[in-house]
Amino acid sequence: MRILTRYFASQIYGAVGFTMVVFLALFSFFDLMTELGALGQGPFQIEHAIIFVALGLPAYAYELMPIVVLIGTIYVMAQLAARSEFTVMRASSLSMSNVLLLLLKIGVIFSLMTFILGEVIAPKSSEFRDHFKRRLMGSALSAEFRSGLWAKDVVRNTSTGEVIGSRFLNARSIDPDGAIRDVSVFEFDVNMHMTSRLTARYAYFQAEGALTLSEVDEVRFSTPPGDQVSSATLVATHRHLPTVQIPSEITSDILAVMLTDPKRMSSLDLSRYSSHLKQNNQRSERYDIALWAKLLYPMTSLVMMVMALPFAYLKVRAGSLSLKVFVGIMIGMTFHLLNNLFSHIGLLNTWPPFATAVLPSLLFLLAAVAALRWVERH
Repeated sequence: MRILTRYFASQIYGAVGFTMVVFLALFSFFDLMTELGALGQGPFQIEHAIIFVALGLPAYAYELMPIVVLIGTIYVMAQLAARSEFTVMRASSLSMSNVLLLLLKIGVIFSLMTFILGEVIAPKSSEFRDHFKRRLMGSALSAEFRSGLWAKDVVRNTSTGEVIGSRFLNARSIDPDGAIRDVSVFEFDVNMHMTSRLTARYAYFQAEGALTLSEVDEVRFSTPPGDQVSSATLVATHRHLPTVQIPSEITSDILAVMLTDPKRMSSLDLSRYSSHLKQNNQRSERYDIALWAKLLYPMTSLVMMVMALPFAYLKVRAGSLSLKVFVGIMIGMTFHLLNNLFSHIGLLNTWPPFATAVLPSLLFLLAAVAALRWVERH
């Protein structure tokens, strides 16, 4: 059994590796063609475009891993069936359960690779990729949003830590060095009455839990003693300050997360930002679904290994090798589309995040088990 495991592993690892290289080369070509239109804008040259495209490869590898595992395994199993090697193995008392266990052992390596890509390599490379182009082109984040970037914070009592209001931060743009430009801060009490408005030309996070504003115009709204809050009795006090430091639970990491695709984030970042949204009474379903999908995604490689096994039991005349590989490609693309579709449907219908993330893999696993039972009977 150990010899068979090594043989299967060498064949499958080689086929999956070759398939991954082909897919990455294809995606790199299309990305490079897109980036060629930006050549000559500032210092952006062909070597910068190549680096930019290369930094996006880990994210593509992470997304493509289940598909290439399926295609590579189908190719190997179909080749073994075409050369009658699998028939000889079955005649030598190799049962379906033994083959399934063998494939799952091999698939654990792919699951581990997917986890490392999704949690460490792809998020870091994507972050560096975006930072690299912003530094090179001198572009600012959130410049494409008409109203700028919005974030919600809470106002706490400095002595007791009790929540006494809400704070909304609006930033027109964020420079590549992390400086925030044209900032507006609106503060409300627990009854959602505005208590102050601050506008600053610059802002930056000086330390954990502190936001420093520069060139600040402050307007504070108050009521005379004994009066009720109304537009007729509010008294506005205006003053200009060189700097103002306010406590804030918003950090530079949170702002960066807000501008990042959840699929490109690590589980730790997703968990932190989801907790931040919940603490501020904001909807976090999108990030909860992305978190569960991120945690379950490495397991999809095992599901694809199970899905590929029935192709070894199909007779050669039932379909050529190229047809089986084509079917594998279509199955992989269907899984990718269903995975994205269920994420949107679950978000719209407020399905439980875990159920939304696990349903596509569960459906494909049931289909794989049904196919195995069918080939076993026939």
